[in-house]
Amino acid sequence: MRVMVVGNGGREHALAWKLKQSPRIKRLWIAPGNAGTAQEGENVPIGADDIRGLVAFAKKESVDLVVVGPELPLSLGLVDALGEERIRAFGPSRAAAQLESSKVFCKLLLRQADVPTAECQIFRDVESATRYIKSRYANDRERTPLVVKADGLASGKGVIVCSYRDEVLDAIDRIGRKQEFGRAGAQMVIEERLEGPEVSVLAITDGRTIVPLPSAQDHKAAYDGDTGPNTGGMGAYSPTPIMTDELLETVQDKILVPSIHAMKRNRKPFRGVLYAGLMLTASGPKVLEYNVRFGDPECQPLLMRLKSDLLDLLEATVDGNLDSIDAPEWDPRPAICVVMASAGYPGSYETGSEITGLDAADKVTDVKVFHAGTQLKDGKVLTSGGRVLGVTAMGTSLANAKLQAYKGVQAIRWPGAWCRKDISDKAATYIEQLAAE
Repeated sequence: MRVMVVGNGGREHALAWKLKQSPRIKRLWIAPGNAGTAQEGENVPIGADDIRGLVAFAKKESVDLVVVGPELPLSLGLVDALGEERIRAFGPSRAAAQLESSKVFCKLLLRQADVPTAECQIFRDVESATRYIKSRYANDRERTPLVVKADGLASGKGVIVCSYRDEVLDAIDRIGRKQEFGRAGAQMVIEERLEGPEVSVLAITDGRTIVPLPSAQDHKAAYDGDTGPNTGGMGAYSPTPIMTDELLETVQDKILVPSIHAMKRNRKPFRGVLYAGLMLTASGPKVLEYNVRFGDPECQPLLMRLKSDLLDLLEATVDGNLDSIDAPEWDPRPAICVVMASAGYPGSYETGSEITGLDAADKVTDVKVFHAGTQLKDGKVLTSGGRVLGVTAMGTSLANAKLQAYKGVQAIRWPGAWCRKDISDKAATYIEQLAAE
């Protein structure tokens, strides 16, 4: 088969790496790709948001399957545009991608499907949001555990967690008046702040059959101990001990199934990856958000553990016959991904630094370095983004996987490189809690 992966991040490198292992792959393109994907297939200089360019290339090269990695091309209707040319694509339609591209759409669907989530209010302008907060809370330093979210896509940064009234009002101002997240802030959602551990559950669905993937846990906060500003993700591990088989069954029955059915009833059938970001509250799991694609960096440890042919799984989803193939097989060993970032991330950062030690890191046992913000120039690998690499490792235990991943990290150098040092440490706490119960 002739396959094209769309995107240029760590998720897309992981997808290309796993797809390349399929004996049915004849040719593999990545558009636009990065320095790492160039090792797996052929990079094509077409941006992920260039819908017309991607469709034209896929048509010209008789591509059999397009695998869409990021949320932006999905929200712009790439799958629909490819379908009009009778080119198969893995991912939801533009209408179904609203589960991620619009927080308002997602919240309304969750209400309709009676899926547990945080109580919220939806606002279309700054003034009404401000009046609502001032009418409910008396003074600026009053305890106000709320979350303010920009409605649209904001690269994972349009969510502001607040503790006091003045923080909420500032968040409303930043999103609605200062438009820090651009058009994404045209509407906003203000919801109660849930408490508990966060966990990610991903499932592949063809709109009828749902295939849950192993649990994973992302680390959104920039610094150790889950402190600092939110990021696109500083690391992830799979599986997480807090997601028991019983809890996973609850998530499937109470969250995933009713959501997929509601989308079908609304004539927006969902095909692709449904990523549920969950908060495990005292009253049970609740949906924080839905994403409509593989998470980044959760995708990296998940695909490290996948033993089945990824192409078979994606193709069955596109063709609507997931129920006719064998369930995917997973390596029982845990995997962990540690993100190495540029100095200054998630704020402003410089690019163009040469990265050394990549070959040494790849030689560490059970380690694979997935590229995210990298580029090739004059035969050298340079930084080109905030999240630069995802050093991913497997191990006989989570502690062993962590040890191997950080051995890989230690081999890599560029000026200002940094990472969290505690990826997966919270798993030990969960194991203690489960033992106590």
